[in-house]
Amino acid sequence: MAAKEELYSKIIPRRLRQNRASNAVKQGSHLEVLLSMGFPQTRALKALVSTGGRSVQLACDWLFSHVDDPFLDDHLPREYVLYLRPSGPLQNQLNHFWQQSRLTCGKNKAHNIFPHITLCQFFMCADSKVEALCGALQSSVSQWRGRFPRTLPLELYTSANFIGLFVEEQVAETLKKFAADFAAEAATKADVHVEPHKKQLHVTLAYHFPSSHLASLEKLARGIEVKLGCDWLAVLFSRDIRFANHETLRVMYPYVPQNEDELELVPGDFVFTSSVEQMSTSEGWVYGTSLNTGISGLLPENYVSRADECDTWVFHGSHSFFSASPSEKSNKESRTLDGLLSIQCLDNSRPGDSSILSVVCQPMQVLRVNSHCRPPRRTLFVCRHGERMDVVFGKHWLAQCSDAKGRYVRTNLNMPPVLPAWAGGHRDYDMDAPITVFGATQARTVGMQVFLSSMQLSGKLRIRVEPALFEWTKWVSGSSLPAWIPPTELASANLSVDTTYRPHMSISKLNVAESYDTYMSRSYKVTKDILADCRNKGGNVLMVGHASSLEACTRQLQGQTLRNSKEFIQIVRKIPYLGMCACEEQDSGVWQLVDPPILPLTHGPNHSFSWRETLQQE
Repeated sequence: MAAKEELYSKIIPRRLRQNRASNAVKQGSHLEVLLSMGFPQTRALKALVSTGGRSVQLACDWLFSHVDDPFLDDHLPREYVLYLRPSGPLQNQLNHFWQQSRLTCGKNKAHNIFPHITLCQFFMCADSKVEALCGALQSSVSQWRGRFPRTLPLELYTSANFIGLFVEEQVAETLKKFAADFAAEAATKADVHVEPHKKQLHVTLAYHFPSSHLASLEKLARGIEVKLGCDWLAVLFSRDIRFANHETLRVMYPYVPQNEDELELVPGDFVFTSSVEQMSTSEGWVYGTSLNTGISGLLPENYVSRADECDTWVFHGSHSFFSASPSEKSNKESRTLDGLLSIQCLDNSRPGDSSILSVVCQPMQVLRVNSHCRPPRRTLFVCRHGERMDVVFGKHWLAQCSDAKGRYVRTNLNMPPVLPAWAGGHRDYDMDAPITVFGATQARTVGMQVFLSSMQLSGKLRIRVEPALFEWTKWVSGSSLPAWIPPTELASANLSVDTTYRPHMSISKLNVAESYDTYMSRSYKVTKDILADCRNKGGNVLMVGHASSLEACTRQLQGQTLRNSKEFIQIVRKIPYLGMCACEEQDSGVWQLVDPPILPLTHGPNHSFSWRETLQQE
C-alpha cells in the first residue's frame, strides 16, 4: 500500500475540488478524471464501485478516508444482487407493515432488507465490469417494456416462523424469464455468471421470529392491500463480500482511541463485526471493521447500535418497466442515495434513526413511575449489573489506583471512594472488578424505579449471593475462577446481604471453561430452583447477574430450544448495563417474556479528560 503522502498528493485541495471535478466530468468519464488525477486504475475503480459511481468527489473522499485500509489494493470483487422493488401505493402499505411489525414485535430477520422480490442469487462482478453490468440491466429492462406484467398477483402465506406474499405461479414464471434474459445479457456484456432465482418468488414479510409473535404479525400482514397499484422497479445493489455474514452496527457516539488496538468511531459510520472475532475480547468491547475507513480494531459496545444489513449496501441503478425514463420518484431516490442505500424513508418511526447523524451525546433518560396496574401473575425480573471498573479503566485498572504499598487510592471521580475490605487483600479485585460510581448511580436509578413500580418487591429484602448465577466461565481469562468475597465480609461493609442464605450451588462446583450447554443448563436449573423455593412465598423474583443471564435464565423457562453459541453471543453483546427483561408465569405454567414495568436506561459516554494534555498542548 502506498504511503499517506503519495495518496494525499493525488487529492485536489478541497476548495478547488468541486469546480474542477464538475468540469472534468463533462469531458470524460469519472474513471478518466480519477486517472488524470494520478490515482491507480484499480483504486479508482474500487472507489467508484464502492460509492455507486455517483460522482468524482465521492470517489475522492472514499479514497482519502481509506488511506490506511489494508485491503485498499485487494482485487476481491463485490457481490451483486437484482431485486424487484415496489413503488407507489403498495410500497406505502409494505412500509407501514415494516414499521408496525418492528414496533409491535421487535426486529426479525426480514427487517434486515427492504421489501423486495429476489430475482437472482448474489453473484460477483469485477470492478472493471460493473459499468457493463449496469448496461446489461438497462438493456434487459428496455427489451421487456410492454412484456412485463402490469400487476403481480400476490397471495399471503403464513407458517410457524415465516410470513410472506407469494407471486402467482404463472406470473412468477414470466419474472423468471426476465431474470434469465438478464443473466444472459450480463454474461455477454460483463462476463459474469448470474444464477436466476429458482424457488417460489415472494416478498418476505417476516421470518425467524418467536412463535408467540405469529398472531400479531399475521394480523398486520392481513391488513396489507395487495391489489393496490405498484410500479415494480428492477434495482441493482452490491455489498462487500468480506462482510456478507457479519453483523452490521451503527455508530451512535464519537470515540477517540485510547490504545493502539482501538478503533476511532464517528457518528453515522457503520461497523462490521463477526462472532468469531469476539472470542478473545473483554466484556463491554467488540472487535469490528469501519465501513468508512476499512480499519479494524476494538470499540466499546455501548457506542454502537444494531443496524440493518442493507444499510451499508451500494445502490447501482433502478429501472422501470413501464416508462423509458425513470420515474420522478426513482430520480429523487437515486439523487439522495449517494451510492449507499438509505432506507430511513422506509422506517421513519424508529426512535432516534432520523437524528443519528446529529446526536453527539444522548442525555440520561429520566425514568417515571409506571402507571399500569400490577401484573396479575408472578414475574421473574432479570437485570444486568452496572458499569464495571475494568471496562472503563481497562484490565489494568487496579494498577491505576494503587500506591507503592498496594493500597487503594482513588484517582478518578468515577472510582469508588473505598473498596470493601477483603481477607485476601485488594489483589483479589484484579479478577473481580467492582462497579464504578456511575455504575452505582445506574443501579440506584433503576432500583428506585423497581420499588416504585408494580414489581411487588419489598424494600426490606436482603441480597442473596448465588454462585450458580455466575457468568459463562469460558469467558473468564486465566486458568482459575475469581475469588469470592464471603457474604459476612460484604455485610461488614454495610451491604444488605443475607448471611443465612444457603446457595443452590457451591463455589467449588463451578468449573473453568465450561461448555455452552453446561452453562445454559446451570442457569436454567438454578432459575427453576429459585422460583420453586419462592412459590409458596408469593410475589416476584429479581435476579441481578450478567448480560448473559437475561438469555440464559429465561430461554428454556419459556419452553424454547437453545440457540447455538454464536447466536447467543450476538444476543448478549446487545444487552447494556442495567438491561432488564421480565418473564411472566402463564396460567398453563409456561413462562413468557413481557414488557418490564419500568423504562429502559439510556445514557451517553464521557471520556477521560486531562487539562494538561488538552489545554496546554502546543
